[in-house]
Amino acid sequence: MYLADSRTTPDPSDTAGRRPLPGRRAALVPGTVLALGSVSLITDVSSEMVTAVLPLYLVTGLGLSPLGFGLLDGVYNGVSALVRLVGGRLSDHGGGSHKSVAAVGYGLSALCKPLLLLVHSVPWIGAVLAADRTGKGLRTAPRDAMISLACEPATRGRAFGVHRAMDTAGALLGPLAAFVVLRAAADGYDAVFTVSGCVAALGVLVLLLFVPGRQAGTLPARGPDRAPLRAALLLPAVRRLTGCATLLGLTTVSDSFLYLTLQRRLDLPETWFPLLPVGTATAFLLLAVPLGAVADRTGRRRLFLCGHLALLAAYGLLIAPLGISPVLPLVVLTLHGSFYAATDGVLAAVTADAVPEAIRGTGLAVVQTGQTAARFVCSIAFGTAWTVWGDRPALGTAAAGLAVSAAVCALLLRPSPAHTPPEPAR
Repeated sequence: MYLADSRTTPDPSDTAGRRPLPGRRAALVPGTVLALGSVSLITDVSSEMVTAVLPLYLVTGLGLSPLGFGLLDGVYNGVSALVRLVGGRLSDHGGGSHKSVAAVGYGLSALCKPLLLLVHSVPWIGAVLAADRTGKGLRTAPRDAMISLACEPATRGRAFGVHRAMDTAGALLGPLAAFVVLRAAADGYDAVFTVSGCVAALGVLVLLLFVPGRQAGTLPARGPDRAPLRAALLLPAVRRLTGCATLLGLTTVSDSFLYLTLQRRLDLPETWFPLLPVGTATAFLLLAVPLGAVADRTGRRRLFLCGHLALLAAYGLLIAPLGISPVLPLVVLTLHGSFYAATDGVLAAVTADAVPEAIRGTGLAVVQTGQTAARFVCSIAFGTAWTVWGDRPALGTAAAGLAVSAAVCALLLRPSPAHTPPEPAR
């Protein structure tokens, strides 16, 4: 499925059937993408070390209720929505300063990891998590803009898939590192936060030394009177993508809650909990590049919706009255990783194709802000529902909402009668 506006030419973001320009090898990935992928890999090792232990640290170590955890989890995943537009706007200022804004974002997140050693109350932990997510919000849109500008439109799905695969390799190594540190160190949580801070600093160093800045002439200079946010919102494709990403985000339960639900179903020991994200990361890592290539050939919006159907299937398995089986976590985590592989980089590629280069960072930030803000609301709502109803009824409600949202988005993203999608290349 793809977006199209009847008043314009066919939507260029659906690149099914398009081949790279002559003389360019589709299998090659630009150096900028590989460099940014390396930064993301290192940074995700740091971030996922914290993310892997955070639910147990807050719920078990500090004794938070599911509602209290939902509030903090919403902060951790949703505060970045408040600054993504700022990051996108700053990166587009004066023709593009993507690397500088991304460096500030990565640096801020790196500074927050050691601060977790010094705070032990919920308000202070919330403040540190908010600052960490502020850094993520600043860097995401500029980073994705650099990726989109480094490759051709017809291969953006693959390029984002390669980046997300490298990013997910870090997400795979992070929980493993946290697992090893927890078992080896006497003060496990403090040791995890210390190692995480050192790794994050290394990621910033790699960004500064190896990621090239904007090449001359990549973006047209733009005067200060331009309004990139307004220009992005005037694009029909951006409005529709933002609406669909927001609607689906409202029923996308956070990873932490999904892992807590699975841990309770299986009655896993606490020390094994950090390994649950490894299953998701493994599936994401293996599928990101292949599904990115599939999206380039068959339609990115169709794959985006299919990814949410995989998430819906994972919800269904968790709430179904099935007995405890070793197959259950394997299937649930595989579906969870497939959801990310089919949606994360694919949504960024679709958005990049719909937005001109001069406002690329802002356009990406608009869609990402809608999605992230919706997930923030979902975390708080799901935590409240879990506290009042229990985990299975809360997840069942989320599953019903996701099914309805996917059906609505299928209608919003259906092809315009005036334009039919191109046939895949044979």
